[in-house]
Amino acid sequence: MIRFILRFAAPAAALLFSGMAHGQEIDPDILKAQAGTYLIAPEDGRAGCRMTLETEMAIGGFSLSGQEACAKPLPALAEAASWNFDGNGGLILIDPTRKVLARFVENEGSPMKTEDERPLLLIAAPDGVDHLPTFASLAGAWTMQRPDGERLCGIVLDSGVGTDGNAPLSPSGDCPANVAKLKLAVWHVEGFGLTLMGHDGSSLGFDMRADGNFDKSKQEGGKPLSLVRR
Repeated sequence: MIRFILRFAAPAAALLFSGMAHGQEIDPDILKAQAGTYLIAPEDGRAGCRMTLETEMAIGGFSLSGQEACAKPLPALAEAASWNFDGNGGLILIDPTRKVLARFVENEGSPMKTEDERPLLLIAAPDGVDHLPTFASLAGAWTMQRPDGERLCGIVLDSGVGTDGNAPLSPSGDCPANVAKLKLAVWHVEGFGLTLMGHDGSSLGFDMRADGNFDKSKQEGGKPLSLVRR
């Protein structure tokens, strides 16, 4: 199962937006939970920029910083002056005239993203990373290993995405029993999460590191495990 850290749950957001509609103040805890530094980047893997959502009041919502970094990759967002909740479970970036520059919609279990023809994602990202991984960029040979470098087996990720949104993978024949029993056959990438899956519902989730390799998600439990590109 693909995992992401979402800043608030849908029920809490719904209550928050209901309060906003009646002119009530936003719960400071919810505001603080949403604030933070995010990568805003195209879903297709092109470069994006980082922006920090702050908690101080500003015209049309709350202050933000870092928007000048968007001048080259996403010039329209360099004009952002504030951010706010949109009242429907999403988040908006606004210019000084209160024009909405981007509207990010909440998708359960997935990062917030725009509904444009070329969607932008709003997502927490590893330091130094300015773009999202894609099926094409991750395709190739990887080694499944322990953090100390002990090799377990090889995995080849194919770039051909099927109608189910997954692409095939091929594990090497020397995978240990605890990996082989998963019968891994397909993989999926969304945001910075990579999931290896078997057709019987088994799965193994990984989170991307700043160097482009992956570590097994903490939610998986068990011994630490990494995927390192060969």
